[in-house]
Amino acid sequence: MDRQQEFVLRTIEERDVRFVRLWFTDVVGSLKSVALAPAEVEGAFEEGLGFDGSSIEGLARVFESDMLAQPDPATFQILPWRGETEATSRMFCDILTPDGEPSAADPRNVLKRNLAKAADMGFTCYTHPEIEFYLLKSQQPGPDGSPVPVDEGGYFDHVPGGVAQDFRRTAVTMLESVGISVEFSHHEAGPGQNEIDLRYADALQTADNIMTFRTVIKEVALQQGTYATFMPKPFTAHPGSGMHTHFSLFEGDTNAFYEAGAEFQLSETARQFIAGILKHAPEFTAVTNQFVNSYKRLWGGGEAPSYLSWGHNNRSALVRVPLYKPGKGQSARIEYRGIDSAANPYLAYAALLGAGLKGIEEGYQLPAAAEDDIWSLSSAERRAMGHDPLPASLHDAIRTMEDSELMPQILGEQVFEHFLRNKRAEWQDYRLQVTPYELQRNLGIL
Repeated sequence: MDRQQEFVLRTIEERDVRFVRLWFTDVVGSLKSVALAPAEVEGAFEEGLGFDGSSIEGLARVFESDMLAQPDPATFQILPWRGETEATSRMFCDILTPDGEPSAADPRNVLKRNLAKAADMGFTCYTHPEIEFYLLKSQQPGPDGSPVPVDEGGYFDHVPGGVAQDFRRTAVTMLESVGISVEFSHHEAGPGQNEIDLRYADALQTADNIMTFRTVIKEVALQQGTYATFMPKPFTAHPGSGMHTHFSLFEGDTNAFYEAGAEFQLSETARQFIAGILKHAPEFTAVTNQFVNSYKRLWGGGEAPSYLSWGHNNRSALVRVPLYKPGKGQSARIEYRGIDSAANPYLAYAALLGAGLKGIEEGYQLPAAAEDDIWSLSSAERRAMGHDPLPASLHDAIRTMEDSELMPQILGEQVFEHFLRNKRAEWQDYRLQVTPYELQRNLGIL
């Protein structure tokens, strides 16, 4: 038994932990949880916990249903919202096949495989997400059928006595208590919209942190009599909720994206990484923007990027190179602005990393940076400048992903097929719905 496992077992005993929750996700990123008695934890470390994988979306087919959940002791944390008496803890799990091999269908394993590929190329990947969400008075819509936000605040607004202010303070304290470092938090542009930015961490830890983050945010909201939603675009007239993520690759202690004296201080490695993301972005958009509603955000304005472009400090670009800080080469990074905060972080980060690494492997050439506000250009101007559009709907994104040669390599054939099957079912269900818009627009005149 290793030192981390011993620490977990000792902490469970010392803190009188009564329940140990084992967490993992299905193919679309829904959190799954099974509670383990403390006496069973040591056995789970050694042999894993058996469960029926065929009941979990995308994990196993019926004829290969037996799976094992192997807890990762490095992710052990006490859950503060469960209280101090009869404490509850959690660990993330890796999903294994009965013979102890990593499951090809486990989203966490998909990311680990791509990080291992990066490591083989000499890179460690660090990420820093900016997570947006809306805080609503309740899950129930108002009289007009729209959600009801907790305030009418705007970007960076300080609302005296505001619900969101108290909420953010409690949420950040709780996040810190489960080992998630927060860089800053503020009110976003929409009414009731908030943003909390997590500190840089390696990509696997960040993905685990995002799954915990969503749970913490929802728990704190419920405690305070409100409701938090990560839905990409809950309001027609207000901005959607994105999860802009900063990426950097390090070679040992050296930032591989930094080159002093180069344009925007970007190394050739960084330029090839950006080129890989831009070339393959349409193929992985179904992963980073996986719901019908995601495309209302991408194409609904409010600084959401809709076209393949990059720029230095250009907030209309899909990939932004943040302002370089003199003397801080280690902070060189790129920001992908397309991803929304409802994405499966394991698959989304695997897709972005895999596309970027492909650009490095193949030596992709980066087109010229976009200096203009891309939204203000005409369609003809965008075409002339090579700013092709992202998929306009989930249906378009599915079709583009289906034709991709790279995505099955990044995700693995099993996750690729299960993910597409799930998304096709969602689109089919959506296209059969008669919406309030159609009734309001057509019922009285047709």
